[in-house]
Amino acid sequence: MAEEQRTQDLLQVLREIHDGQQEIIQLLSAQHALAAEQIKHSRDSIEESVGLQRLALQRQRTISLVAIPGIVICIIVIGYLVLRYF
Repeated sequence: MAEEQRTQDLLQVLREIHDGQQEIIQLLSAQHALAAEQIKHSRDSIEESVGLQRLALQRQRTISLVAIPGIVICIIVIGYLVLRYF
């Protein structure tokens, strides 16, 4: 009888260990899914950031192509007016 009780106790312990392992596996699966979602969100953010940086560089080039010649022309005109009237 004692041997049967001991076997039952061991089986109960093994079932509890098994249940605990199943719970851990479920938690790890949930964490894995969350990590995958966070990685996807990070990649999306990085892609958006790179796109915005490229757009900013394009705008900066466009402004440089328009503004710098405009400033140079203004300086030349101001210099011409200063020399002409003084």
